[in-house]
Amino acid sequence: MTALLAPGLASAFSFDDVAKLAAESSKKKYEAPQSNLPDELKALKYAGYQEVRYRDDRLHWNEANTRYKLSFYHQGMHFDVPVKINEVDAKGVHEIPFNPDDFTYGSLKLDQAALKNLGFAGFKVLYPVNSEKKPNDELTTFLGASYFRVIGKNHIYGLSARGLAIDTALPSGEEFPRFTQFWIEKPGAEDRNLVIYALLDSRRATGAYRFTIKPEDDTVVDVKSQIYLREKVDRLGVAPLTSMYLYGSNQPWPTPNYRPELHDSDGLAMHTGNDEWIWRPLNNPKKLAVSAFGAENPKGFGLLQRARSFSRYEDLDDRYEKRPSLWIEPQGDWGKGSVQLVEIPTGDETNDNIVAFWVPDQQPNPGEPLNVDYRMTWTIKEANTHKTPLAWVQQTRRSREEVKGPDLIRRWDGSIAYIIDFVGPSLKDLPADKQVQAQFWADANAEVMEVNVRPNEVTQGRRLTVRVKVKDPAKPVEMRASLTDGQTPLTETWTYRIPVNETQPK
Repeated sequence: MTALLAPGLASAFSFDDVAKLAAESSKKKYEAPQSNLPDELKALKYAGYQEVRYRDDRLHWNEANTRYKLSFYHQGMHFDVPVKINEVDAKGVHEIPFNPDDFTYGSLKLDQAALKNLGFAGFKVLYPVNSEKKPNDELTTFLGASYFRVIGKNHIYGLSARGLAIDTALPSGEEFPRFTQFWIEKPGAEDRNLVIYALLDSRRATGAYRFTIKPEDDTVVDVKSQIYLREKVDRLGVAPLTSMYLYGSNQPWPTPNYRPELHDSDGLAMHTGNDEWIWRPLNNPKKLAVSAFGAENPKGFGLLQRARSFSRYEDLDDRYEKRPSLWIEPQGDWGKGSVQLVEIPTGDETNDNIVAFWVPDQQPNPGEPLNVDYRMTWTIKEANTHKTPLAWVQQTRRSREEVKGPDLIRRWDGSIAYIIDFVGPSLKDLPADKQVQAQFWADANAEVMEVNVRPNEVTQGRRLTVRVKVKDPAKPVEMRASLTDGQTPLTETWTYRIPVNETQPK
């Protein structure tokens, strides 16, 4: 799409150079990328695409004095448009050439002549994440549209991040911006951080991005971005996160499965500008659901995996307890807007059906920059996403409540109970006989049957039980709850939506 920067500019290569390209591109008519992929590669299924692998003996920087190496993805399946990938070093800016000899093709029978003029679909960064004895662990991968994933020590790939989301879950259909070009700074022998620049393009938006990746036990990524609109959009999603939630303790699966829960993330966490901490357990709804949480200058939000015990999943292959949480920490003032959560029905764990992002109230005018900087923390430690002494929600469990009738036969009265376990510093040292108040609210579509809180001697926290009847199953129910000591908050705010038609039949 855009010519490479002249080698003479390499010594001064910076984010500003990419931002200039994005600004110039936003003033031009959008040109949709053209696929150059042969039909035999387009027709590949997932198993076939997995046979195409970059050779370990051809890893980029294999012979360089650096802890990092690069591997590349071949075009195939729906990855049918090439991405230009450049290296920035002391000598200048150089495009990393595509060479089919760098790949193995397994049992696939392909026309070698048709492969010569292809390009890369994306790339992955290798680094000794878990041990110096394993120098080629995957640290991050950029593949497809503007999607990327990152892990830290003892993590397994789970949720994804994106550069930008446009019109997600709107009837008009979603627009998927894509990274069209990357520049990767070659790190030195002592460099622990890696810097990647990216140029984003779509029909209605362009953008410049800088990712500074800092791998430790958990991995921190500092993101600097400058976004331009060619025209206004209906829903501009900044710092978007994408995950999977099939079922969990708050929404059991209707058919027997040996895995008690199955999800990459189990909730949306938020730290608002007025210092409220909010937790919203995820759902797999029967109908598309969009929730918006208004805020001004949010301090953080993210999709988290709080269930960290193997027994919550019992899956020896996919190890969902090792999937990272992703916390977004805005840098600077983001102004007024909302954190929005999109929940999409799915019956399959291979579908990402959860999306969360920030939507600013004010979009930039076409041609004007929107500067959005933030820090991403990919972690499996609750303390890295919940930086407050307030207790947090350890789990939310759902039950169909039964009551005893006059004849002592247990009957279902149509109510649903939610059991919320709060744990954390503010509750741990409270005496068991200390009275704690439950603050609970439900909208007009719920009849509140029960609210009680009791000590949980197992977790050294408190267990809140709420029981409600849904008046109209065709409408959702919104609820909020927290625990206090008089006027003093003890916990984050649990907020939950009972999805449409979730009431169990009699």
